[in-house]
Formats: sequence, structure tokens, C-alpha cells
Amino acid sequence: MSASLRVFYLHRACSILAWQVQFLVVGFHVYDVTGRALDLGLLGLAQFVPLMLSAPFGGHVADRFDRAKIVSVTALLGAAGSWALVATVYVAPRATAPIFVIVAALGAVRSFGSPASQSLLPLLVDRAGLPRAAAVSSTVWQLCTVVGPALGGALLGWSGRADVALASAGALGLAAFAVSLALPRLGVAGDKEAISREVLVAGLRFVWRNELVLGAITLDLFAVLLGGATALLPIVARDVLHTGPTGLGVLRAAPAVGAALTAAVLARAPIERGAGTKMLLSVLGFGAATAGFGLSRHLWLSVVLLALAGAFDMISVVVRQVLLQLATPDEMRGRVSSVNMVFIGASNELGELESGLAAAWLGVVPAIVAGGVGTMLVVAAVAVVFPRLRGVDRLTEV
Repeated sequence: MSASLRVFYLHRACSILAWQVQFLVVGFHVYDVTGRALDLGLLGLAQFVPLMLSAPFGGHVADRFDRAKIVSVTALLGAAGSWALVATVYVAPRATAPIFVIVAALGAVRSFGSPASQSLLPLLVDRAGLPRAAAVSSTVWQLCTVVGPALGGALLGWSGRADVALASAGALGLAAFAVSLALPRLGVAGDKEAISREVLVAGLRFVWRNELVLGAITLDLFAVLLGGATALLPIVARDVLHTGPTGLGVLRAAPAVGAALTAAVLARAPIERGAGTKMLLSVLGFGAATAGFGLSRHLWLSVVLLALAGAFDMISVVVRQVLLQLATPDEMRGRVSSVNMVFIGASNELGELESGLAAAWLGVVPAIVAGGVGTMLVVAAVAVVFPRLRGVDRLTEV
């Protein structure tokens, strides 16, 4: 593994841990002040809307300027946001409006940092090494999403919320420092087109015209939209499985554990042949595991099914990441990554809304089962509508 690749993974780990801790302390603080569950949903909306609106600009900037510098600068801006949260907690501990403003600003920062970061990985390895590198990157992401909230909770209990925000600022500062050390190796000057409406929508146009990219994004969008049952876990834990907070915690951790173990396996043994078919089958397995989870009445069977869902999802994620990077020319990777980021964010946000509405109309168990079956039907539709995606064999030949 090259030094530049190690720096990239260090940056990714520090950034993800910092953002996870930051989200935890912000949610805890706002709910502690207001006592309104609605405010937690509004916090998510405050992050997503600026991210969605500024994503086209973030993708264009990633394709026009040095991506490593963008990653470093956005990490520093994230650290500044953490410092602003600390100042708010100390100066106006009962005020929430400044928190929402800072969170919205951080959402905009992420819309610039994420496309640049995602577009860096193909520059660090050759085509043959990209599947393994993407699997390692996904492993880092999964581990940090599991460790981050636990670490934030432990810090929150041991110290104060302002100190936790300071820790987040320190991690983001370390991420920026790590990338700045490797700027000569990671830096790349992108396309120098002047900003215009045509340039901003170029990523969306490219996705629409490229069957492989459109098929992969469509598959992920509808799979997450229909098959995401995590928003209903508190209800399932209490009313279906009759377990307490400990059981709920195990259920929440299960998909991430399954995904992390699978990513670790893929890092050692990347998918060599039949990548398109395996991606479709993995999403089919995700839907089946989700439907099985909806029918389960035993805690540990439910845990196993959720872990399987996470494992199948990770196979799809790794294949899709590599496919998107290799099917996109370098001068377009930032803009295509920004489109993918918006679709993923929308599917996550809308998926939770869809799960809640379906549970209200149909009941919790029918909603989860219907979502899993719907995901399986989406796989069948994508396989028919996008035959080139089904026919992808070796990812390195895309």
C-alpha cells in the first residue's frame, strides 16, 4: 500500500469519526434543550437541503481545482464548525437557532468535500487495484460509523458536550493535516471550464446518458428507498420482538457488523468476474433478508437477517463505487460523485419517510415485508431495463 493511499484512509477515518461524533453531540444538545423529537428530524433536514442545493457547485469545483486541497480545506472548515458549536454551547447554551445555522453551513461544506474525496481514490491506484482499495475504503467507513457514535456517547458521558465538539474539531484538523502532507502526490488539476448552467448540469446529463452509471444509481436509489427498515427498528424491538434498549442496540449494530465483515473479505478477495450479476444478486439478497426480518419473531434470527442485509448491501456498494469511478472520465468524476451523493442522501431521507408512512398505513410488519419484496421487484426491473449493467463481467474492463 502506497503512502498516499494510507494518508487517504487516515483522512477518511478521522473525518468520518469526527462527523459521527459531531452529529451525536448536536442531536443530544438540541433535544436536551427543546425536548421535541421533531427537532431531531429538522436537524437532518437542515443538513440535507444545503447539501442538495450546493452539490452541483461542489461537483464542479472538484473537477476544476486541486481535489486534495479541497478535501483539506473542507476538513478545516468542518473543524471551524465544531469550534462554532463549542462557542455556542458556552455563550448561549439554551439557544438552538445558531445550532441549525451551523449545521446547515456544515451540510454545504460536505457538498464540496465529499465529491472531491470520492474522486481522489482512482488517482491513487491503478484500475486493477481499485476494487480492493474501494473495499478497504468501505471497511473504514463501516467501522467508523459503528465506532463513532459509541465513542461520542462515551465521551459525552465522561466529559461535557463542548469537549466532545472539541474532539471532533481535533479529528477534522488531523484529517486536514494528513491530506496536506500528501498534496504533491494527491493533488490534481481538473477541468478549467468556466462555471455555467451547462457545466453544472453536465454531471446529471452524463448520468442520464450512461446506461451503466444510471442503472447502478437507480438500483441503489430504489433499494434504499424501499428496503430501508432501520427507521422502524425501535418499533420492531418493542412491539414485535419485545426486547429492550440492549436488544435495540444489537439490532442497530447488526447491519454495520455484517457490512464491515463483508468489506474486509472483499478487501482481501475482490470480485473478479460477473460483477454486474453479483451486484444485482446482492441487492436481491438484501431485499430477501429485509423481508425475512419483517417476518421474524425471534431476536437473534432478526439480528442474523439484518447482518445478512448489511453484508449484501456492502457487496452492492463496493461494486457500484468501482463501477461509477471507472465508467466516468476523470474530468467528470467530481460532478458525477455529487449527483450520486444527492441521490444517496435523498434515498436515505425519503426512505425513512416512506418507511414511516407505510408503517402508519399498513402496519410495521407488512411495511417491512412489502419494502423487501419491492426491492426484489426493482432488481428484476433494473436487470431488464439496463442489460449492459447485468452483463458487466470484470470491473477493470469497464
